Amino acid sequence: MAYHHLALAAKDMKATHDFYEGIMGFELVKVEVAPVPSGGWGKHFFYRIRGDDSCFIAFWELHDGPGAEDYIFDLNKAAKLPPMTNHYAFGVSSDEELTEWREKWQAAGLSVFEIDHNWCKSIYTTDPSGNAVEFCLTSGEFTEADRERALAALDETEFNPSPPPAKVKMWQPEPA
Repeated sequence: MAYHHLALAAKDMKATHDFYEGIMGFELVKVEVAPVPSGGWGKHFFYRIRGDDSCFIAFWELHDGPGAEDYIFDLNKAAKLPPMTNHYAFGVSSDEELTEWREKWQAAGLSVFEIDHNWCKSIYTTDPSGNAVEFCLTSGEFTEADRERALAALDETEFNPSPPPAKVKMWQPEPA
């Protein structure tokens, strides 16, 4: 089963568009405007992630909904979870591509958190709604021991940490 799209509500659709098309390079290809079952109406914007029209990210711009003044657009704030717990990750195929994205984000005025998890390397920033966005490169292979450890963790009730990350670094935006 393939992934088709992820849909999120946007706090500021124009800023969201500037981020996802202007910085991320995802092309806006479709909008659906429709009533929202709970009241009000919305515009559902679809951005093409890949050129083959098989993978999208979509955003709702909501209007006139009951309780709209109380909407929380950051997934973690809404769920009362620590920052970056809920996030979405896009894959890259090389260290060079990961570096290119980090530099692009920094040039766009964004802070970037980098971590080498020992089996994948990731960079993170936040979108205009406060949601964590990740680019990730798988850098290792999965072994039977990895699977056994994961299965054992399903039943663990005590803290049994993984090895520490190989690298953790916060990158600041490039000066304007």
